[in-house]
This record gives sequence, structure tokens and C-alpha cells, in this order.
Amino acid sequence: MVRQLAYHEIHEIFARFQAVEPEPKGELDHVNAFTLLVAVALSAQATDAGVNKATRALFAAVDTPQKMLALGEEGLTEHIRTIGLYRQKARNVIRLSQILVDSYGGEVPSSRAALQSLPGVGRKTANVVLSMWFHHPAQAVDTHVFRVGNRTGIAPGRDVEQVERAIEDHVPAPFQKHAHHWLILHGRYICVARKPKCGICPIRDLCLYEEKTL
Repeated sequence: MVRQLAYHEIHEIFARFQAVEPEPKGELDHVNAFTLLVAVALSAQATDAGVNKATRALFAAVDTPQKMLALGEEGLTEHIRTIGLYRQKARNVIRLSQILVDSYGGEVPSSRAALQSLPGVGRKTANVVLSMWFHHPAQAVDTHVFRVGNRTGIAPGRDVEQVERAIEDHVPAPFQKHAHHWLILHGRYICVARKPKCGICPIRDLCLYEEKTL
């Protein structure tokens, strides 16, 4: 495992990320907290582009838990059958919609514990919703963030919770709000899995990855 980068190194990295993309955005389409929650839950083992394609017509008609329950599991399945594990995901979305209606007045709760109590909602999904909708600096660690954190030394860790804690502990406060978005975008478009694009990387000189490409 690479060493943890020092404070001044991490500050410089995120200053560069901010200069390139001052207000990074998530790439999942949504219209409110409920559709964001559903979109993130559907995105497990699927691409954002694939989820957006499947949910475009769905979210135009269904944007509340009540409407989702009226649509029903079979109706939802027809919309999302192009997404991996669609039957299990449809079942979870209907179940979580019922819980939102029964226990939360049809609203999406704003605590990690409450979100994680919902079917199909893990820590990563909860953190995405907390960050994107409620503007809480929660650090969602997906495969991109895990890879970038460990390759660069920004947030090394043996599992996602260690990486999450490293981001929370080491990224300076002014950058916490957008940290996971900057890391996701960097991993998705530059620090890709098989052959990272080190030649165009804005943090190449600070990154600890030894097998840099041209």
C-alpha cells in the first residue's frame, strides 16, 4: 500500500481538481430526493448511462414513493429490465417505497442510519444521497474512488470504509463537499482501471502510482 500523502500535497491536488471543475456534479439523472435514491440504488453493478436511459421515462411519470407503489413491481420491472439484477432491484425499490410511505411520511430521511435501513440501500448509496441532495459531506466510495485513493496516496485503505475514513480525515475542509465527485470523475475519465491516462493527468507530479503511462 502506498503512503498517505501529506496535507500540503492533498490540498494542492484538490485545488487543481477545483480549478478544472469548480462545481462537479453527479451523472445520475434525478428530479428530487426520491428519484435520486432510486437511481443510486439501481446503479449498483450498472453504468450511470444505462440507469439514465432506463429511468428517463420512469421518472417523468413516477417521482414519489406513492406513485411507485401505484406502478407496482411488474410495472417497474418493465422500465428497468435493461439494468443488471433488475428483478431484485425492482423488489427493493417497491419495498423501500412502502417503508418511506409508512414510516417517513413519503419523504426520504436525511440520516445515514435511516437510509441504510431501507432495502437495497448500503453505505455507499446512503452517502451519495446525503452528499448530493442534503449537501452533507459524506464520502461515497465506489470502485473509482477506491482505485484513485489507493493509487495516488490521497486515501489509501484496504477496504471501502478505510478509504472513506481516510478521505474524511485527510482532505481539507474546503474540499470535503465535492471530494467524492472529483475522485469519481478522475477515476472514470483519467485514472481508469486498465491503462490510466497519466499523460493528461493534472496531478501526475503528486501521484504516488509507480507504473505511470505516457
